[in-house]
Amino acid sequence: MNKTNETEMLTQMKNKTTNFTLPLLVIVASLLFLPHGARASDEAEVRSTVQHVFQQLKSHDYSALYDLLPSSSRARMSRDRFTNALQRAQDRYALDRLDIGSVRVAGNLAVVDTVLYGRVVNPIEAEGKIVVQQYLVREEGKWRVATGDQSTIKKFLVSNPAFQKGFSISKPRIYIKQDGKWVEFSPPRDGRRRQ
Repeated sequence: MNKTNETEMLTQMKNKTTNFTLPLLVIVASLLFLPHGARASDEAEVRSTVQHVFQQLKSHDYSALYDLLPSSSRARMSRDRFTNALQRAQDRYALDRLDIGSVRVAGNLAVVDTVLYGRVVNPIEAEGKIVVQQYLVREEGKWRVATGDQSTIKKFLVSNPAFQKGFSISKPRIYIKQDGKWVEFSPPRDGRRRQ
């Protein structure tokens, strides 16, 4: 084989290898980065949903809020019953702002650490905050908030033990500001008020 043919053959093999390797690298790179991009997109959607729900609570748009409940919650409670319950409670507090912390998404399930700030206006006046995890489930391509629905949350945790093991699940905590400091409030268990 002469030197020119050998060089041509090596160049052709190199081009074939490059033609095969380059698309393969693009596919591998996209597979590596796609889950992160999808996860970031899911987290952004979850954050947006939690913020939207907070704005609806703050503006007392309870009927629209009902549409963001999971189908199982809507099946157990009518729109009127839901909106009436929230309307009765609205005279007790006023929401000010929301802090959204870490967001964890696993498939169609999400948990978001949040702090809701506001004021208790009845029976006493005080600054308050609630540290609570928001639970969301994805149905029909939309995130739905299941935070207050203990039945849905329990089913969600039982059917997804890996999710519960992988993420620290915590109970809501309520704080009242006293003398410039946040003090945890424990609801009375025996009819008397405790702090």
